[in-house]
Amino acid sequence: MKLILKKDVENLGFADDVVEVKNGYGRNYLIPNGLALLATPSAKKVLAETLKQRAFKEKKEIDDAEKIGKKLGGLEIKILTKAGSGDKLFGSVSNADVAEAFAKQGVELEKKFITVPGGTIKRLGQYEASVRLHREVIVSVAFEVITKAK
Repeated sequence: MKLILKKDVENLGFADDVVEVKNGYGRNYLIPNGLALLATPSAKKVLAETLKQRAFKEKKEIDDAEKIGKKLGGLEIKILTKAGSGDKLFGSVSNADVAEAFAKQGVELEKKFITVPGGTIKRLGQYEASVRLHREVIVSVAFEVITKAK
């Protein structure tokens, strides 16, 4: 079943993408929840016209995302946490903690756009997270997980 996505769907595609999905997934989840519509010939024509009109606006958004990406690369992010013996953390550090660290530096990012290696971090050290600023702009940002001074 071919569908046109109305919104971003994780692990499937971005808004305005034409995707192929199984019939049940499309009929029972995507269409009823307003996430997609059937890719009929008329819907495809409307989509093509919309994308053509949006192309200029999209270029400006990509340029803005790249500027933010350069700003993120220049930041030095340190996440303070409690650790036990052997550099093992009490708890873990996730994408929400990384988003909070960026907020303290003055950059507001949604946690769903930040990907931490392995999902969570359970040891002290240097790490890199991927930040998706735009569908075409993904930036790697280095951060360090350190322990609070005793």
